[in-house]
Amino acid sequence: MTVRGPPLYGKVPMSIQMVLLPVFVQVGLTFALLIGMALARRQSLVSGETKIRDIALGEPNWPKGTTQIANCYRNQFELPVLFYALIALALPLRHADLFIVLMSWVFVVTRFVHAGVFVSSNDLGRRSTIWLAGVLVLLAMWIYFALKMLLLI
Repeated sequence: MTVRGPPLYGKVPMSIQMVLLPVFVQVGLTFALLIGMALARRQSLVSGETKIRDIALGEPNWPKGTTQIANCYRNQFELPVLFYALIALALPLRHADLFIVLMSWVFVVTRFVHAGVFVSSNDLGRRSTIWLAGVLVLLAMWIYFALKMLLLI
């Protein structure tokens, strides 16, 4: 099933699967970070590095590595929400074209690289640059989508 009918003016129709695959990959990253966070927290408790009384009320007393993973996981509910909203609008409105799909993949790649830096070296300079790249890609996607909707291009 395609999002658009036959190609018009050289536009390539995108299947629902092509549009949703980057979304599923982004969701997979979120779940991987959730599982990583749960395992890191469990290990910290089992090893005795963290005591339950130190975190029972949500106090930020987890070890550095565990906190990095948790913060990265939480970050997946910030910028990616705008990505999910865009796809949720573009798909049923039949405006998810090749540009949207390609930029979706670029956005998802920036999220993976950002997460990799976040949970490893946590180099703020690199992490911020990668984050900004993702923001700019997503901004371009939203501008493109808005122009398509408002100007019917």
